[in-house]
Amino acid sequence: MQKPYLKQFPNENGYFGKFGGSFVPESISKAMQEINESYNLIAQNSDFIAELRKIRKHFQGRPTPIYFAHNLTQELGGAGIYLKREDLNHTGAHKLNHCMGEALLAKFMGKKKLIAETGAGQYGVALATAAAYFELECEIHMGEVDIAKEHPNVVRMKILGAKVVSVSAGAKTLKEAVDSAFEAYLSDPINSIYAIGSVVGPHPFPKMVRDFQAVVGFEAREQFLEMTGELPDIVAACVGGGSNAMGILVDLSMMRWSL
Repeated sequence: MQKPYLKQFPNENGYFGKFGGSFVPESISKAMQEINESYNLIAQNSDFIAELRKIRKHFQGRPTPIYFAHNLTQELGGAGIYLKREDLNHTGAHKLNHCMGEALLAKFMGKKKLIAETGAGQYGVALATAAAYFELECEIHMGEVDIAKEHPNVVRMKILGAKVVSVSAGAKTLKEAVDSAFEAYLSDPINSIYAIGSVVGPHPFPKMVRDFQAVVGFEAREQFLEMTGELPDIVAACVGGGSNAMGILVDLSMMRWSL
């Protein structure tokens, strides 16, 4: 009997079919392997899963509700439109789902600092929140242009105790912030972890973020069935880096476990 689709991917080398893998400098390949091995270990640990579920319920405010958008439904011609209200997740977006998971992993591994980049700042706020919760240092790299545009989120990150690093190279936006954050991580992979913000980057991060964000799809499936007695005809999601879309589109009935 063939394994369910999602249990097959990624393979042991981090490939989802022909895509994936880990193309990193040799200097941090060992660090990536350590993260992968640690994640595989705690993902099967009942204490870790129980702790994350407790955090989601009592700190994040999950499950977030599904809302029937009556006015929008009428405006667009009558097809029933339901919204998964991830904006009601603590800090205002789905990002905290995997930030808390990655921070809990960092704590388990004995890391002292979370490093990441941010553009609009929402991810930076979520990671700074996770770092504050677990009493970890937090360093957020952000382009000068984005810092000027997203000043309120910069203030929130600093209030939460994060160090915001202004990046002045190139276009002074997200691409340069990614390079800057990765360089900071390369300088000290022993004590820090690069907390990637979406289903991108080297293995095991796409797998980890997929698993942490799957809670969105798990809740939505259960809630929609309870509200309507059936599954939706169409599931739609916005796509940037992909964590939001991955969360809602994953069919959790095929996963080996669900957080």
